[in-house]
Formats: sequence, C-alpha cells, structure tokens
Amino acid sequence: MAEIRDPENTILLELPGGTVVIELMPDVAPGHSARMKELARAGQYDNVAFHRVIDGFMAQTGDVANANMEHGYNPRLAGTGGSELPDLKAEFSRIPHDRGTLGAARSQNPDSANSQFFINFKDNHFLNGQYTVYGRVIEGMEHVDALARGEPPETPDRMISVKVAADA
Repeated sequence: MAEIRDPENTILLELPGGTVVIELMPDVAPGHSARMKELARAGQYDNVAFHRVIDGFMAQTGDVANANMEHGYNPRLAGTGGSELPDLKAEFSRIPHDRGTLGAARSQNPDSANSQFFINFKDNHFLNGQYTVYGRVIEGMEHVDALARGEPPETPDRMISVKVAADA
C-alpha cells in the first residue's frame, strides 16, 4: 500500500479489481475535498456506478442520486444528478489535469459541481482551468484503467466502498 501521509485527506476507493488510493488537495480545493469526505463518511458513494467511461479520456462516477446500484440504477438518468447538498463554487487552480488526477464533474455552470467526479486516464490539459482538480491517484490506477467502457457501460463497474483513510 502507498505511504499515506495525511489519512484525513486520503480516500480509499474500493473497486472490483482492488483499492485505489486518492490523495485529496484541501489546500487547492477545500470545498471539493470536504464534500468528498462528507459523502464518503455518509456512505453515499458506496455501490455507485461508473456511468461514463471513455477510453483514452476519463472515468466518471459519483451520481449518488441516480447511479446507486442498490437503489435502482437508471442508465438514462445516471450522470444527471448529485447529492442533496448544495452545489459547490468552482475552485480552479493551476494544477493540470494529468493522468490520475481527480476532477469535479459539472454542468455548463462552473459553480454546479456537487458529488460527481472523474479520474483522468491520460493528461487532459484541455480541461485545465475549466474543471476543479482536487485529488490524485497515488496507487491503484491500474484498477481505474480496467473499468468497463461506455456511456453508460452495458454492465457498469461500481465503487464498492469509499472511505476516508483516517476512518478505515
């Protein structure tokens, strides 16, 4: 397992293939980092599908309203919702959208991110300054690379559990 320097700001994302360790960036995007921890601690990310996985681009998940596998996953609605919490203000930075970075998914409105996020399969610098970067995979990227592809995938993979390392 990767060396976890700050357990309070490290996410353990359990996928079918194994654990993905994500280091959050609360100094860069405090609101987004806090939201991920809040939803993880509430168990809201558990069993949520990766509803949009585009080869050579990114894997998107986190629609806690419409992509929970236990509460009636709806592929037509997956990706259109968020959580019951208010949307977040954009926290754009100079951190580039490199392979393994975590970005906040949103609508056309820059201040509409809520619970959805994506993990970049490759450097996607055309997203720089347009989507909040608030974490990076420090171990287990091979498990993200192995996710079923599609928009939505025919049989989507899901986040088995999402925990803050300090609580694990």
